Amino acid sequence: MAKYKDVIDLYDDNGKLLKSNVALEKISPLVNPAVKKIIDDTKRTVAVNLGGMQEALKTGKIGKHQQILGRELNLDIVGNIDAIEAKIKEYVSVEAGDDTVIKRYNGGKLLLVKVPSARIAAAATYDAALTSVAAATTYAVVEQFNVDMFNANTVKAAAYGTYPVTMDMAGGACSMIMSIPQNNESLGYALRNIPANQSVMITHKNAMQGAALTAVFEQAGEFEMGAAIGPFERAQLLLLAYQGLNANNIVYDLVKENGQTGTVGTVVQSLVERAVEDKVIKQGAAAKGGYFKPYETKDPMLWNAYTSAGTLAATMVNCGAGRFAQAVSSTLLYFNDLIEHETGLPGSDFGRTMGVAVGFSFFSHSIYGGGGPGIFNGNHVVTRHAAGVGMPCIVAACALDAGTQMFSPEGTAKIYGETFGQIDEFAHPLQAIAKAV
Repeated sequence: MAKYKDVIDLYDDNGKLLKSNVALEKISPLVNPAVKKIIDDTKRTVAVNLGGMQEALKTGKIGKHQQILGRELNLDIVGNIDAIEAKIKEYVSVEAGDDTVIKRYNGGKLLLVKVPSARIAAAATYDAALTSVAAATTYAVVEQFNVDMFNANTVKAAAYGTYPVTMDMAGGACSMIMSIPQNNESLGYALRNIPANQSVMITHKNAMQGAALTAVFEQAGEFEMGAAIGPFERAQLLLLAYQGLNANNIVYDLVKENGQTGTVGTVVQSLVERAVEDKVIKQGAAAKGGYFKPYETKDPMLWNAYTSAGTLAATMVNCGAGRFAQAVSSTLLYFNDLIEHETGLPGSDFGRTMGVAVGFSFFSHSIYGGGGPGIFNGNHVVTRHAAGVGMPCIVAACALDAGTQMFSPEGTAKIYGETFGQIDEFAHPLQAIAKAV
């Protein structure tokens, strides 16, 4: 028997119906096999930039900004990829024939190493994947080229980066989608601590697929931090469905209707019309002596999902028209401000999305201007407050950006597109999740 009465239709990024009459709980991070695979791969998979490691050793530019003259090592790592890959797999595996996976990309310059599930099961945190792969890569290169004990530490520095001088492996050859646990600022933030640009590159700059992947990370994070217990579970699943997974084609329809000549304001109109048509809201009586007729809803959770889907659509219309990511913060703010004035009902995440927008515009490109939207994540002090519905909009905006950011996706996250972006569940989450229902 279905847990919730809600039934949805899932559509892709072209407005094509993928699966109809889907029970809401079937898309849950706790239930859907594709979502669980995305999360499992995120925890177990490490990208190894062997081409970058080889160049770093050749020039002595190891770590993040360091160059040590006289410590250069001219090792043909890529030319010995078969042996190096075999050694890494041998060292990372727990037993022969286990679920260790290594895939090779870019002519052997990049490896994607998925550590065996036994390593994660026997660990307290997911950094077991990163440390085991970095150690295996170091030892594989040292052994393959008979590097002596006076130069082995240079190889280690190329693989590990500046660790342990820094908490993370800054400048190293090995990287994961998630940041290290020490950078997660509170309980359950690991999957939300993923920069927007990484999702942009993994989904090859497809705005709707990027928003879907980010919604999976963000809503799985909401589940992890205990925000989806009891009645709140339905609220988060509705947000994942309507905003992230284009349930009932709402996001696509709103963008298509307004994409040619529309504005943030016309998306507000379209969303209200759709919500009335779907009987999510209805107009009530005017207040005594007044002319404004506020809207009413008997399902605030579903209305919240509609406004969040509308916020994403408005972001795509506005940022897509200008081909700039910077407008995402003002869109998050003013779409929802207009919604509240138009209906008398709360905007996305009951006002918290607007709260994110105010701080976000200041931090990303106002008088503070410390960075662009693409390097923000759901763990950030600014963007963390909305319950998983701010980051999908930021990713969509960065996917539609035409190079206006100070920190471009190609400049900060190219390797993620060349590795994780080759895994179908990551590159096309809309299709993968619907297929797994």
